[in-house]
Amino acid sequence: ESTAIPTDDPPLFSSALISPEVIAAIPTDYTVRPLRRSDYHRGYLEVLRVLTSVGDISEDQWNRRYDWICSRADEYFLLVICDGADRVVGTGSLIVERKFIHSLGLVGHIEDIAVEKGQQGKKLGLRIIQALDFVAAHVGCYKTILDCSEFNEGFYIKCGFKRAGLEMAHYY
Repeated sequence: ESTAIPTDDPPLFSSALISPEVIAAIPTDYTVRPLRRSDYHRGYLEVLRVLTSVGDISEDQWNRRYDWICSRADEYFLLVICDGADRVVGTGSLIVERKFIHSLGLVGHIEDIAVEKGQQGKKLGLRIIQALDFVAAHVGCYKTILDCSEFNEGFYIKCGFKRAGLEMAHYY
């Protein structure tokens, strides 16, 4: 399915947490896998720009943030979908929050779902959500939540989510 990963560019988390159903459902010659340090050069940040402002992030800044995320590998699960040319064309993140409630329960927060404009319409966003939901279930989360615009609510309903409240924000 994929070429061997160099030991100096390991995945952010175990590939065993990638849903076999999602792997089978993505287009032929596409791959879904955990984020790797080298994804800086595969267009990861460009895909995020579809979603929101990213800023001008140098490779050194990327590496420092990547290392920080790696040091919290049981909290951060960032995955990518790559096309046949090994370019990142989609991404999403699961952040696991540790609670005192629900018997020290874990809550998964899905964030930063983005698919390159030219790749939209191939159900990659759906596959990213399904893959992150699979990770959340397999690391022990009792629920997974996300915030979205009303415009995107229908998409997330198709992914199995339901409206469960109202997002509030205080920006700084």
